[in-house]
Amino acid sequence: MALLLRPHGVLRVGVVPVALGLLWYPFLRRLGTAGVNAILALTVGLLIFLVVDTLLEAGEVAVELPGAFSGIPLVILVALLTLLGLLGAERLFRRGSGEASRLSTSYRISLGIGLHNLGEGLAIGAAFALGEAALGAFLVVRFTLHNITEGVGIAAPILKEKPKLAHFAGLALLAGGPAIVGTWIGGFAYSNLAATVFLAVGAGAILQVIYEVTRMLLKDFAWAKTAVLSAPSLGGSRPA
Repeated sequence: MALLLRPHGVLRVGVVPVALGLLWYPFLRRLGTAGVNAILALTVGLLIFLVVDTLLEAGEVAVELPGAFSGIPLVILVALLTLLGLLGAERLFRRGSGEASRLSTSYRISLGIGLHNLGEGLAIGAAFALGEAALGAFLVVRFTLHNITEGVGIAAPILKEKPKLAHFAGLALLAGGPAIVGTWIGGFAYSNLAATVFLAVGAGAILQVIYEVTRMLLKDFAWAKTAVLSAPSLGGSRPA
């Protein structure tokens, strides 16, 4: 546990795996229009898997809450309120500033993944705090491998742009940094209620991103005058 809480240890848990996924950006840019759309479809599939995984994890923690909190209904309510709040905020933003940029979409993906990773960080820290080293080590390995694929999903919306290097650092920190905070909180002051709420908020945020990326993908298909149900999109929509 002490090793995990050192700066280099927590960076390996959260930020480094996302950064490794973002390193695929130069290669992905060479895929052409069809390839970029396939990666966007893959991102939608990844996010759908991620929101299901987040809701399942939230449900597992919620059943441990006292009856007064109504665990599962609390998860559904918080996720829906988060989704509706983000959709409303996005509509107001578009009314005042026009169409959202692809870079802002990548930041929203990072935020949704970051909230999910905060909940997973809580689980990792709690496992080590309770002396379950084997479980904690398993969660770290699973978490690390999973976050590499998330880095690819974050990069997908900006494959047609050339953002500055600072944006990549910001995206990696936004997606992976909450895992560090979650690990520290879980190791010293774990709370089932906090874990449930964070995971539910993360699920709602990811649902909003699924909607946004799907709109972007449909717009790209319409611009390229290609069928939505094409081989690249159907192949990319299946998460690995």
